[in-house]
Amino acid sequence: MYDVLVVGAGPAGRAVAAACAEHGLDTGLLDPAPNRSWRATYGAWSDELPAELPLAVIASRAQGVAVARTRRRLDREYAVLDVSALRAYLDERLAAAGVVVQQGRAVPGATPPARMVIDAGGAGQPLSQPRSRRLNRPRGRPPGEHSGSRLAAEQTAFGLMVPAELAAPVLGADEALFMDWRPVPGVHPSEWPTFLYAVPLGDGRVLMEETSLARRPGLPVAVLATRLHARLAGHGITVCTHAEREVVRFRLDMPRHRAPGVLGFGAAAPLTHPATGYQLATALRAAPQVARALAEHWADGPSAARAAAQAALWPAAARVTHVVRRRALESLLRMPPERLPEFFEGFFTLSARARADFLDGRCRPVRTAAAMAGLFATTPWPVRRRLIGSFLSQDAPPDYADRSSQE
Repeated sequence: MYDVLVVGAGPAGRAVAAACAEHGLDTGLLDPAPNRSWRATYGAWSDELPAELPLAVIASRAQGVAVARTRRRLDREYAVLDVSALRAYLDERLAAAGVVVQQGRAVPGATPPARMVIDAGGAGQPLSQPRSRRLNRPRGRPPGEHSGSRLAAEQTAFGLMVPAELAAPVLGADEALFMDWRPVPGVHPSEWPTFLYAVPLGDGRVLMEETSLARRPGLPVAVLATRLHARLAGHGITVCTHAEREVVRFRLDMPRHRAPGVLGFGAAAPLTHPATGYQLATALRAAPQVARALAEHWADGPSAARAAAQAALWPAAARVTHVVRRRALESLLRMPPERLPEFFEGFFTLSARARADFLDGRCRPVRTAAAMAGLFATTPWPVRRRLIGSFLSQDAPPDYADRSSQE
């Protein structure tokens, strides 16, 4: 019988399991395939990462830049993590703290071999209780294949890893392209907008990724692949057919984790930023806070310890901030495609502090709301109307942008 059993051996699960064991709790880690490789590319703003993270875990650092209507330097350093080094660092902590790693699958509702269970199984929330929610269907729309449940808002992306010299027409030396909203050749302005994300990987290669920031449902990966090749061709870049690929698809509007006796962590919590999709840096910073709360209240019993950990993970300020960011997500989903570059031109015109308040910092509801309010001074009225509507109306239905672009 463990003190704590963490379900899910991804970066978030490994981090919180190591932290719990380091705080003196007998900890186990359970995953269907704990040794599977991590194929995702993880990036974060350098100042978001925990100070104790070893330098060896950082594959590259570069100056953040963005392009909406104009090109801007963001006065903030962007870091790409070395996935193998991150894994090795976390595994060393697990081994040193005596965490037992087991292969297996947790069964919702079954009695676990632990006094406390943490669900770090990702966006699938394997231990959360399912909640039936009806699709937000526009008036007059007949029931379809999704009529039994609410359609998720997703971020999708398709990327290619290319030699740095090949990416030179797009990415300057010592730069990380956070977003490039310039049009894709052959894509009409009324079609769903996508942007280019291009970051150095630290090994002489650059990841160039066509990204759909948010859509309900996610834009098909095949569409993103076609657009990426068209965009790169417009810059005179031809990528060989054997280039390594990356495919991204995850949910942005995850519900709060709900299961008796279980604490959600990482993407399962969800700690994913609803409007950007980032969560790894947040999870790495939150892991020791959760472990400390558990350890300090363990003598009061598992229920009290779990409540303390939940309070540490979701204080009132974090809950309010999350709600504000969920409304920001709906703003993006309601924005007509041709207006989205104007929205981001206004966003990148904000001060560096205002941008940082919105992009990170889970417990800044007032400053996050103030950053969004600042968009009223930096965007035109058609964009402002969408911002107002997103805060006053229900969630955008799946075809909202298709209809609103015709208004």
